[in-house]
Amino acid sequence: MPACESIDTDRDGLFRRILFLLMSTSEFAARRAAFRKLHESGCLVMPNPWDIGSALYLRHLGFQALATTSAGFAFSRGLPDAAWAISSDSMLGHIAEIAGAVDLPVNADFESGYAHEPDGVATNVRFCVNTGVAGLSIEDNTGDRAKPLYELPLAVERIKAARAAIAASGTGVLLTARAECYLVGHPEPFKESVRRLQAYAEAGADVLYAPGIHQREEIKAIVSRLAPKPVNILMSSNMGLKVADLAEIGVRRISVGSSLARVAWTGFMRAAQMIAKEGSFNCFDGLVPFAEINNFFQDAARRHG
Repeated sequence: MPACESIDTDRDGLFRRILFLLMSTSEFAARRAAFRKLHESGCLVMPNPWDIGSALYLRHLGFQALATTSAGFAFSRGLPDAAWAISSDSMLGHIAEIAGAVDLPVNADFESGYAHEPDGVATNVRFCVNTGVAGLSIEDNTGDRAKPLYELPLAVERIKAARAAIAASGTGVLLTARAECYLVGHPEPFKESVRRLQAYAEAGADVLYAPGIHQREEIKAIVSRLAPKPVNILMSSNMGLKVADLAEIGVRRISVGSSLARVAWTGFMRAAQMIAKEGSFNCFDGLVPFAEINNFFQDAARRHG
């Protein structure tokens, strides 16, 4: 998603929230080590919750790691997924909230680092690391429709700055570099994604990600071209591929972006529209019972209380 301006200087309230949510340094160190190990072999499915409740339920299902979604969070706040809509401080607070809610590694969708210049990216990455995340992603979308991708030399410097900030923190947080070529309508998205991601790998990215790629042969080709670096694939629709198919191709990590949040919004919108337009409550057929949801969160509160 598009870049934003640098983080505001007044963060007292934010950091009080972060300190309240964060657990021991050793626990987060263990999560980060586990997250790195999950990228060494196999295929990790890393779904994207948009609030504490959805994070807790995904943890309950046995997923080994989670990732935030900038779009899912924006929708929950009644805002679009746009550069001007969510402040960097709000996003940091949300990331800290998710990281503090579950005993799992959490990867932060940190958009374009909330700064254009490398120094600003480095500063903001340091704040993101302090939320307790096990990984974070930086993308190369400028937010300018006329020129949507950073020129490659600057994009590389931004990844280098993020890498240096993580290295200075001594945390071992995993850095994912995103090439946004497919999402911004580049005329040669595959070729340009490969060119950029290879450069980002040389700049220090641990994981490589080209959201929008969806053809089986292109996925197979990009995994091969970027080896041995692990590749993240976004499953934002039913592409006819299952986890086993992607694992066979060599995909190391799968995320779903805003898709789970959109599943929830789809059910809500269709039900609300049926009530408004038809005066019918047939939309309530087949709902998960109140007691099942309430008991789940009651048990979760007891475990973590």
